[in-house]
Amino acid sequence: MSLTTRRLRAVAVLAVPALALGLTACSVPGSTASGDEEGDATGVTDSTVTVGTHTPLTGPAAAGYSSISAAATAYFDYLNEQGGINGRTIEYVVKDDGYNPANTQTVVRELVQEDEVFAVLNGLGTPTHSAVLDYLDQNEVPDLFVASGSTSWDQPEEYPWTFAFNADYVVEGKALAHYAQEELDGTTYCVLGQDDDFGEEFQQGLEAVLGADGLASVQTYSVSNQDVTAQIGAMQAAGCDTNFLATVNGFTALALGTAAQLGYQARWLSSSSGGDYPTLAGFLGDDVAPLLLEGFVSTNYLSFSPADPWVTHFRDVNDQYNDGAPFDGNTVYGMSVAYTFAEALARAGEDPTRESLVEALQSGDVVGAGIMPLAFAADDHSAYDGVGITVVADGVQDYVGPVYATDSADGPVEDFTGEAVPFENEGIPQP
Repeated sequence: MSLTTRRLRAVAVLAVPALALGLTACSVPGSTASGDEEGDATGVTDSTVTVGTHTPLTGPAAAGYSSISAAATAYFDYLNEQGGINGRTIEYVVKDDGYNPANTQTVVRELVQEDEVFAVLNGLGTPTHSAVLDYLDQNEVPDLFVASGSTSWDQPEEYPWTFAFNADYVVEGKALAHYAQEELDGTTYCVLGQDDDFGEEFQQGLEAVLGADGLASVQTYSVSNQDVTAQIGAMQAAGCDTNFLATVNGFTALALGTAAQLGYQARWLSSSSGGDYPTLAGFLGDDVAPLLLEGFVSTNYLSFSPADPWVTHFRDVNDQYNDGAPFDGNTVYGMSVAYTFAEALARAGEDPTRESLVEALQSGDVVGAGIMPLAFAADDHSAYDGVGITVVADGVQDYVGPVYATDSADGPVEDFTGEAVPFENEGIPQP
């Protein structure tokens, strides 16, 4: 047994029980804006715009994702202190659904019928948001920037009011498989995926590049079962030296901790949904994380390098408006969502309506705050049609190599030749 293997096993014995504990704790009538006689301006007054979200503040997904809405709220507070957008401040109504689809239906109806929101913004989760997709469309409520990589949100003909935000799981799978083939020396590939659209679509992306028989072992997990020993053991038995993960952060940490406990060394490549280093370090512990996560590969589509102007700005906003909360990938994500909504609102006109908000997004003028511009158009409600590749080295996660552009179909994976979205005007969108 090598020294590295003995060290991995030793730290894993401590890490895995802690992970289990962490995972257990932790997946209409309205007013009309002044001067606007046409369209639905529900949620808009002369001085405010009210939007809302459903998100897990409690329950099994809270530990990984509850900080997103707080970061978005902080960014809206920053914008409001600068005068808001077109003279209106943004009010963000956050409702806890506990990552339970039945609760999601209840709180979203409250947002639409009682709070009379202008739009639902960044509702989190594939199973949860799927439960309200038809309801929001039937009520013609802008359903913006769903916090999930499912391709369900990019169906403009069937759901014209719904727009994605994440790079979708197929795109992520294709990009990671392409990177593995081009840059790594692996020979045998496996995947561990969540037992829903997340895992299925990610696998679809992998096989689009690796081929239908390119995966030696396909393993799945359920968020209700915090033991992946059998799955990791099967991957080890299959001789997989390169493993892909369609896992949320808690299960990414659990998979790597379990592998270390089994003395199983392999490369790990993860979807962005489970690949944020600070969040993973929170599960694994600061002593264990640098060892288990060295060389860890993940995708992303937002700026998070420490020297990036967007990141510097978001960190400043976090310090001033978010009670000094930890700064991590969820913070960047939440603030990027808030900025992008404000950008769309600015372009929706001085007297915005729900219709003009959708028109602004479909115009292609809303570009977001990512490493590539958003792809929104009349026939495309996906968000980021590509991702960058990040690698952890010496405890630091950063981008390496080119940004990859691709799609959810069978198109090739190509180097993106455009530019990242520049930081301008102190992060305050202009019409």
